[in-house]
Amino acid sequence: MKILFSNKSHVFTIICHKNGCYLEQAIRTDVCLISDISPQDALNTESELFSKYYLERKKKEEQADITYSAIPQFYFKLPKDDEILSQKLREEARATFLQRRGRQLLNNNELKALWVLLDKHHSQPHSEEEQLINYEDFLHVATLGGPKCKNYFTAAVFAKLQHGDPYGRISIMALFNYIMRKVWYHQTRIGLSLYDFVGQGYLREVDLENYILELIPTLPQLDGLEKSFHSFYVCTAVRKFLFFLDPLRTGRVRIQDILACSFLDDLLELRDVELPKDLQDTNWFSAPSALRVYGQYLNLDKDHNGMLNKEELAGYGTGTLTKVFMERVFQECLTYDGEMDYKTYLDFVLAMENRHEPQSLQYLFRILDINNKGYLDVFCLNYFFRAIQEQMTFHGQEPVPFEDVKDEIFDMVRPADPYRITLQDLLSCGQGDTMISILIDLNGFWTYENREAMAADTRDGPAEV
Repeated sequence: MKILFSNKSHVFTIICHKNGCYLEQAIRTDVCLISDISPQDALNTESELFSKYYLERKKKEEQADITYSAIPQFYFKLPKDDEILSQKLREEARATFLQRRGRQLLNNNELKALWVLLDKHHSQPHSEEEQLINYEDFLHVATLGGPKCKNYFTAAVFAKLQHGDPYGRISIMALFNYIMRKVWYHQTRIGLSLYDFVGQGYLREVDLENYILELIPTLPQLDGLEKSFHSFYVCTAVRKFLFFLDPLRTGRVRIQDILACSFLDDLLELRDVELPKDLQDTNWFSAPSALRVYGQYLNLDKDHNGMLNKEELAGYGTGTLTKVFMERVFQECLTYDGEMDYKTYLDFVLAMENRHEPQSLQYLFRILDINNKGYLDVFCLNYFFRAIQEQMTFHGQEPVPFEDVKDEIFDMVRPADPYRITLQDLLSCGQGDTMISILIDLNGFWTYENREAMAADTRDGPAEV
């Protein structure tokens, strides 16, 4: 069916199909009428036909797909603070779910039984170095191991553990270590989730504090800590998680990120009763390390008010950090009446002791960016290096010209823009920690200036004192 109508500027054709109607502009013209239908009647006819065929088509679409009227609910709002019953119900449901997932994992007795099965069913020909198993025996052990072992005995796992054996076998020890690691991963995931009271896959600062506080009695290496120090230890441990895993300072850390990093391994390493002293000294979570950091804080606090001012913090490390840098630290970091508390101090220590890490470079770059423009220009570099020159003069040394240092910095960083250094440039060049040390620490600048002589002394052996 085709109906022709017009107004003073357009001529339209309504072409009616069984699936609907479409309006086509036929001719742009100035004619007033091409038939006896008046413009008003034509508009009325257009509206009637459009409504008729639009409703018919819509009705057919609804009949063609009845699922539109039965979409399942996929979003559930979190209960509000005053909805106590809903919150308790949600917590109990999550706890039940996590307990059920925990029961699906292999326990210690089942892991021992699995090792016995693997030991009995290693494949020929035998190797003196290690026991190997082929794919047929691999599937046979999976059957004997029961339903809990099913997820660990798949073709994908077997392929991942291939190491070039001419008979296509895999190492039994490698397979068992893989299973142990997966079981530990899931157990830890469930254990962390029990502290996720919000139930959104992340831990807030208070959740992390509760987790570590309850973990302390299970770590033999922390048995010597006095209970009065536990709160400071928890604060020290939690700050490392938040500093490196929450760079945007949202106050929470994803459980997935906690499992992916090595911090939890370092923390659980304290279960080893015979952990060597050198490993304890390098482990941030060990008792000696925590006592060292807290002891430094107490030593810097000259007025014993529990806070640090700029003059007190200037004594950090070798005491060679510049005053300009100290000023910027207190401008950018959280302070209370111009003084720094222990948490802010821990962030500062983590940044200074790990200057090569991206999170530390981000922390220090924000301090160096005095104009908050997202880049460092020649003015910023000169602003900080003048303090280094002043320190050199104070110690009776000849100041190094800024132009020489500026050229070395830009040659070192190789920024995308030859006049600006961005955070991405620092991360990409691999020398960001060296550049920052040159600008904020006289000792760092001296080390850089004498790097060749120090390298020669290292090659020649220890120097006599």
